[in-house]
Amino acid sequence: MTQAEIKLCSLLLQEHFGEIVEKIGTYLVRTGGQPLRVIVSDTGTSLDQVKKALCVLIQHNLGTYQIQKRGFVEYSVQCSRVLCILRYPRYIYTAKTLYGDTGELIVEELLLNGKMPMSAVVTKVADRLTETMEDGKTMDYTEVSSTFVRLADTHFVQRCPGVPDASGPSDSAAPPAPTLVIDEKDMYSVPRLNLIGKGKRRRSCDDDDNGEHKAKKQKQDLESQEPPPDDGIYWQVNRDRFHQHFRDQAIVSAVANRMDQTSSEIVRTMLRMSEVTTSSNAAYTQPLSSNEIFRSLPAGYNIGKQVLDQYLTLLADDPLEFIGKSGDSGGGMYVVNLHKALASLATATLESIVQERFGSRCARIFRLLLRKKHLEQKQVEDFAMIPAKEAKDMLYKMLSENFVSLQEIPKTPDHAPSRTFYLYTVNVLASTRMLLHRCYKSVANLIERRQYETRENKRLLEKSQRVEAILASMQATGAEEVQLQEIEEMITAPERQQLESLKHTVNKIDASENQVDETIFLLASYVDSTVVAAAKKP
Repeated sequence: MTQAEIKLCSLLLQEHFGEIVEKIGTYLVRTGGQPLRVIVSDTGTSLDQVKKALCVLIQHNLGTYQIQKRGFVEYSVQCSRVLCILRYPRYIYTAKTLYGDTGELIVEELLLNGKMPMSAVVTKVADRLTETMEDGKTMDYTEVSSTFVRLADTHFVQRCPGVPDASGPSDSAAPPAPTLVIDEKDMYSVPRLNLIGKGKRRRSCDDDDNGEHKAKKQKQDLESQEPPPDDGIYWQVNRDRFHQHFRDQAIVSAVANRMDQTSSEIVRTMLRMSEVTTSSNAAYTQPLSSNEIFRSLPAGYNIGKQVLDQYLTLLADDPLEFIGKSGDSGGGMYVVNLHKALASLATATLESIVQERFGSRCARIFRLLLRKKHLEQKQVEDFAMIPAKEAKDMLYKMLSENFVSLQEIPKTPDHAPSRTFYLYTVNVLASTRMLLHRCYKSVANLIERRQYETRENKRLLEKSQRVEAILASMQATGAEEVQLQEIEEMITAPERQQLESLKHTVNKIDASENQVDETIFLLASYVDSTVVAAAKKP
C-alpha cells in the first residue's frame, strides 16, 4: 500500500464521515488490524468516540473485525473498500441506466446507509419517489419491491452476513464478538414480504403546529409496533458485481472500436449469459456453445447461424484473443478471455498516456517495444525509422519516467560495459503499478483543490443558500413576483458571476475525478487479474 493510497483514503473518509472517523480509519489503514485498547491509546481519542467511529466504518462495510486466538477482537479497515467510495456515483448511474429511477434510489439508499432491511429500503424509496410525482399520484410499494427483487436476481444487491441462531448450550461462555455467517445459496434470496401501501409525502410547515404531540404519538406507535417480517435480514450493495459490469462494458466497447457493432453485440450476449455464473476474479467466462449464443442474441439482430459462426471464428482468430475456442461440441464452444481482455485494455491505456505525454514518436517506440519485447538501441532506431539522436533522447525520457526499463545481459561475469548487451523492454505490470500510484495522487490533488475552492468561497456559498431558502419558503406561501425579485437581487451581479465560475470549476473537478477513476478501475482490474493468475499457476 502506497502513501498516495493512504492519503486518498484519508481525504475520502474526512469528506464523507468527518474528522473522527477519518482519524480512526486512516490509523487502521496505515497499521492494519488493532484491538480497541491500542486504537484508543495510539490515536488519543476517547473510548466512546472510537467505538462510534468503528460502528460507522463497520455499518458502511469499510471496516471488519476478527476474533484472535487469544480471545481479543481486532478491528481493521480495508483500503480497497474505502477507495470504492470514488465509484459510488458510477454505481448509482449504472442502476439508473439498467433499472430506472427506482433502481437508482434503491442503490443510493443502500450506499448512504451501508446496510438496510428490504422493508426499510422499499418504504424510503417509495416516499422519495412520491415526493417527486405530481399531486394525487403515489408510488406503490409493490413496484419498488419488484425492482429490488430484480437487483437481487442479477446480484447487484446481496444479503449481509448475520449472527447464526444460538443452538449450543446457554451456559457456555459467550464469545467477545459474534461471528457473522451466511449460506451462499441464501445470499441473493429475497424474503417474502407482504408490503402493502403507497409512498407518503412530507407535510408542510403549516401543518406542524402541534409537532410535539405528533412526536409523542409516533414514539408510542413505534413502541407498540411489531418488528417487520424481515427484521435482522440486512442488504448491501454488491461492489464486485458492479465492477464486473464495468469490466464487461469496457470489453464490449473495445470490441466495437476494433471490429464492428455486431461483433460487440455477440460479445455482450456472451458476457450477459455468464454474468451470474462467472466469479468476478475468473480468468475466463463459462464455455458457451454457438447454438446457445445464437438463441440468446437480442431480437433486433437478424443474423443467421452461419453468419454468427463466421463472426465467432473471426473473433477467435483475432490477435488480441478476447474470444477463445475451447471445444467443438454444440457448433463450437467459446469463452471470453477476461484476463487477456483486461491486459489489452491496460496496454491500450499505457499507449494512450505515452502518446499524450511524450508525443506520437515516443508512442511508436513504445508500441514497437511491446511487440518485439526486447530491443537494443540501434534496433529501435532502425525499426522505428527515427534518427539516432532523437531515438536516444526519447528512450532515456521514457526510461527516466519508468515507462520502459533497461535489461543488462553480460557476455562475461565481470559485467564490463563493452561486453554487455543493453536491451530496452516494457514491463507492463510495473508500468501499470506506477501509473496507478500517479492516478491516486491526481485524485487526491483534485479533492484538495475542490476543498480549497469551496473554502475560499464559503461566505458567498452560505449567502446563496440563505437566499435560496428564503425564495423557496416565499414561493410556498404564494409571494408576489416583485417580492421574489427583491430577494433575488440580494446577490449582486459580480457575486452571481463568481458563483457561476465556482460552479463551473467544481463541475470540471468532479468530471476529472470520474475520468481518473475510470482509468484507476481499468489499471487496478488488470493488476488484480495478473496477481490472481500468478497465484493459480502451480
